Amino acid sequence: MKLSRGVVTGLGLCLLSAAAAPGVYANVSAPGDQLGHVYVNDNTAGTNTIAAFDRHADGTLTPLGGSPFIAGGAGRGAVVGSQGALQLSGDGRYLLAVDAGSNQISVVRIRPDGSLRQVEGSPVSSGGIEPVSIAVHGDLVYVANEGNGATGSNYTGFTLNAGGHLTPVHGSTVDLPATANPGDILFNATGTNLIGIEVGTTDPSTFLIDSFVVRDDGRLTPASGSPFAAQAPGPFGSEFSPADPAHLYVSNAHGGAGNGSVSAFNVAGDGALSSIGGSPYPDGRTAPCWVEISHDGKYLFTVNTGSTDISSYTIENDGSLSLLATTSFASGTGIRPFDARLDPTGATLYVVDAAIHAVSAFSVSGGTLTELVQSPIGRPAGATPFGIVATG
Repeated sequence: MKLSRGVVTGLGLCLLSAAAAPGVYANVSAPGDQLGHVYVNDNTAGTNTIAAFDRHADGTLTPLGGSPFIAGGAGRGAVVGSQGALQLSGDGRYLLAVDAGSNQISVVRIRPDGSLRQVEGSPVSSGGIEPVSIAVHGDLVYVANEGNGATGSNYTGFTLNAGGHLTPVHGSTVDLPATANPGDILFNATGTNLIGIEVGTTDPSTFLIDSFVVRDDGRLTPASGSPFAAQAPGPFGSEFSPADPAHLYVSNAHGGAGNGSVSAFNVAGDGALSSIGGSPYPDGRTAPCWVEISHDGKYLFTVNTGSTDISSYTIENDGSLSLLATTSFASGTGIRPFDARLDPTGATLYVVDAAIHAVSAFSVSGGTLTELVQSPIGRPAGATPFGIVATG
């Protein structure tokens, strides 16, 4: 979200401008144990780029030759807060990136060596103003457009064909109020429900969660009662449980210093939301913004941008949450930790550091996080990154 319109109601919230931060360490991992790749939407002004890294067995990263690669559209060159600004296609062949500075979506092909190439005909219009988040399920793609404070805020659908070409879904656009300030859009695991998060403004009536049933033609039907009121100020990042597509988790970022929390919802087949247990579940930290869940659905991690740390929760059998621990970043405060993504094995959690143009890496053991000694890994100058993808 743009700082000029974002909600900043306490110390170090998700959308605060970047402060001075420590330096970045070099990575010395051996190249022979490469297992996959990590990609970051650089959000660079003018021509947007995507950074690419080789991902090694120990979780460390080394820059891929030729990186960063041209995305196609333009980034903003300024901090943008959202979850899901870079996504992998359902078949794993393409990356889809928001170009927030040119109101476009770029599609790039992932080559066998991990390098990237623009798809012919890309980028395409996002169908609104300032796209910030993408959801992908199979060949169906939805983008959340933030708008300019007066117009252009919506959710818009596309189909993605085998050649990587995006085609708008006729009649798919859902207009949002100027106060919506969407922060995330996502499908559940079955692709039958779509959720959009309205971070809102300082007005509590704007803290909302949009819930839709996805029709066979790709268009959306709002759930009865949608949009639903969030449980705390500034709903932001969100994630469905990989183990239960009916369980939705949403971070609440704007409660002020020490008042962060995560909400847990049950999503019915018709899209209706109901609270799970004693939701929302506090973590005692500031500005929990980005959410990631372990692949087995047993643990939830939320990145607390304001207090510069990560909270770990256990996800109980009924979907309720129990706070486990808080893990700080070795880089200290001021790094602006943003979007987070686990690698395909679930062994390493990667976090975009927007203020120092870097990626922090943590080894994962259950709900326990330990930052790698080589972390953070540097990014190109001029990047103001948001959105991250890890591949096998």
